[in-house]
Amino acid sequence: MQRKTIKPLKRFGQNYIQDKNVLLKIISEFNPQSKDKIIEIGPGHGALTKLLLEKVNNLTAIEIDTRVIGTLQKLSSNIKIVNDDFLKIDLNSIYKNDNKKIRIIGNIPYNITSSIIFKLIDNNEIISDAVFMVQHEVAKRMTGIKGTKDYGIFSIIINYFCEVKYCFKVSRNVFQPKPNVDSAVVHLRFKSNKEDYLVQKTFIKVVKASFGNRRKMLRNSLSNSIFKDLNFSNCKIDLSKRAENLDIKDFIKLSKFILKNKYK
Repeated sequence: MQRKTIKPLKRFGQNYIQDKNVLLKIISEFNPQSKDKIIEIGPGHGALTKLLLEKVNNLTAIEIDTRVIGTLQKLSSNIKIVNDDFLKIDLNSIYKNDNKKIRIIGNIPYNITSSIIFKLIDNNEIISDAVFMVQHEVAKRMTGIKGTKDYGIFSIIINYFCEVKYCFKVSRNVFQPKPNVDSAVVHLRFKSNKEDYLVQKTFIKVVKASFGNRRKMLRNSLSNSIFKDLNFSNCKIDLSKRAENLDIKDFIKLSKFILKNKYK
């Protein structure tokens, strides 16, 4: 009875999955192990949570909606409920309990997908992987390849930090309420980057600056960015190209060039 009275709220981007087969496919892709340290974002009524609790001993569920906290607490003694906004959570406080990398899963609100992904990127050293349900168009952007319209800031930055797998498409018809778009499940496995922190931060700035004018040559985009005072003539990257024609290695080279020359 309680489940019927708690209606999904648009302001929280709530769309609950009704199809257990889809939930089982997500669990299969995530492949949780009993000793994993797992965070579930936005468990809602706990449909995915119940399946996770069959397999794991350490689950932290972060849920902003106070109306479902009581239901979630009754599921198991192995679950820790945090009634808060995931974007405000200090992930290091969870990691430092035993210094074991965190695994993350969730049917996340589509309106804050980018914010969630970039929070994970900011904490990439303490995160092992993440499996998310996202909007289908966003999944295509996350896996966009060089030279296509889906290749841009989002895809380049994500693929620098992660190995991104498009798992499967999910029809809008399996959600309640039904969204206006189809969805997809993606699996992000965080890489052990060899570049240091400064290179990583510069890389993000360089990619954003390079796509400031997507249809213009790279030299024009950079000259209109925060790097406008730098002389790129010796950077060994063809600046007559558009940003969409560069690969991740090219952006790494640009980042290292900037760090080497910016403070001279």
